Amino acid sequence: MSKKLLKSGVIVSGFTLLSRLLGLLRDVIVANLIGAGAFADVFLFANRIPNFLRRLFAEGAFSQAFVPVLAEYRAKGNLSETQAFIAKVSGTLGGLVTIVTALGMIASPIVVMIFGTGWFLDWLHGGVNAEKFTQASFLLKITFPYLWFITFVALSGAILNTLGKFSVMAFSPVLLNVAIIGCALWLAPHLDRPDTGLAIGVFLGGLLQFLFQLPFLKKANLLVRPRWAWNDAGVKKIRKLMLPALFGVSVTQINLLLDTIIASFLMTGSISWLYYSDRLIEFPLGLFGIAISTVILPTLSRHHVENKTSQAANNQHFHHTMDWGVRMILLLGIPAMIGIGVLARPMLLVLFMRGQFFLSDVKAASFSLWAFNCGLLSFMMIKILANGYYARQDTKTPVKIGIIAMVSNMFFNLLAIPFGYIGLAIASAMSATLNASLLYRGLHKANIYQISRQTWLFLVKVIVAGVVMGLVIFQLSPELMLWNAFSFVQRLHWLLWLVAVAVIVYAAMLLLVGIRPRHLLANK
Repeated sequence: MSKKLLKSGVIVSGFTLLSRLLGLLRDVIVANLIGAGAFADVFLFANRIPNFLRRLFAEGAFSQAFVPVLAEYRAKGNLSETQAFIAKVSGTLGGLVTIVTALGMIASPIVVMIFGTGWFLDWLHGGVNAEKFTQASFLLKITFPYLWFITFVALSGAILNTLGKFSVMAFSPVLLNVAIIGCALWLAPHLDRPDTGLAIGVFLGGLLQFLFQLPFLKKANLLVRPRWAWNDAGVKKIRKLMLPALFGVSVTQINLLLDTIIASFLMTGSISWLYYSDRLIEFPLGLFGIAISTVILPTLSRHHVENKTSQAANNQHFHHTMDWGVRMILLLGIPAMIGIGVLARPMLLVLFMRGQFFLSDVKAASFSLWAFNCGLLSFMMIKILANGYYARQDTKTPVKIGIIAMVSNMFFNLLAIPFGYIGLAIASAMSATLNASLLYRGLHKANIYQISRQTWLFLVKVIVAGVVMGLVIFQLSPELMLWNAFSFVQRLHWLLWLVAVAVIVYAAMLLLVGIRPRHLLANK
């Protein structure tokens, strides 16, 4: 079981790595094109709103509710019933998302008024940020259809993941990055407002991902005609599971939106600094946390619906799968957290400091990056621990925890206002830590999952290896002013060399403290 999970995890992580690398290249090009000024604030705002809704309708709450129910239908072994179920779900979900997308495009000024209140007030009173409000309203009309495309992408991806075909969905985001990069290079420079070209890239990226998925569904004989079926039993079950999960799985995104609202009142650049630092956090989060979560959810769901007569064995398999996921997060998340902490400014400098992105922006973004980084392990753990509930079709408990975390984040934001955008990042990290802690506490109390003694020992060993790695690269890394004086090639060479040293030192320390490949394959 663990060997198969590891193989699937490597496949998903590999394609996710390709996507994240292209994502970083995309951000490098975007930073060069629009920097961290008004254009960047507006485009990133217009891109964030449909992405937030994507987490609600697509990758987040829907997937967590849909996969366990689909596993039940597949367990019956009746292909026609499975096809009918997919048709009803796609038709019902598609109908709802079509309405939301149309409303979002038509009422884009109202959306900006709600989530960019500071810009709206400036527009109302003729302030300096009035143009941000009008341009954001226009860009939302272009980016909102991305929600429609990506909802069906997530649906087909969840189906293929349940079949064990993880690579298709893992590769799809590559097409979004390619579309935005292409528009940034060849369309945006020819427009009066380059952020308009980037918004068109988001639209095209969603369309390409949607078209890419269709042949794989057809090959699996699961490309069916959507049907509206609001009152179907299977759709009702998903609705029941999904509605509370809208909050539970999307707390992080809601927190980020709250940050956006507050940041609209802060100095120009605040949204951009938060975005670029968040992008670096999203790299290991997507590469490791989301990839591992994607792989274990179908397995956990299968264990839950297997023969009830072997429930004790299934519980053991369930526990081992959860423990494997936690160990993988510790193995990969701790060194990522330490590495980002040490190399925050060099990474920002190498990736983004060119064109309209200056050293002052590097320094500003590094503070929010350090703050976000404090919660990286928590962000990753949430992805794993929440699956312990969703696989058992329990969405009520995570939503209660999510609401607590969200309300706490609001309180943390109020306390953090004197610290500006840095305080917003600190509040997000604190909220994530609270969320992960409560999720684990709930699993523990319900006797669903408890971290094993072997995993606690594994954690100590990983921390020792990670700290030694961090000390080595800290000693080897040049001062910031030397980084600034280097040419781009020298900066890139130094950064790659330090990353290579970090990987070698970490791997050597893992062996030295007694971690072997077998510890990554089974609960030993």
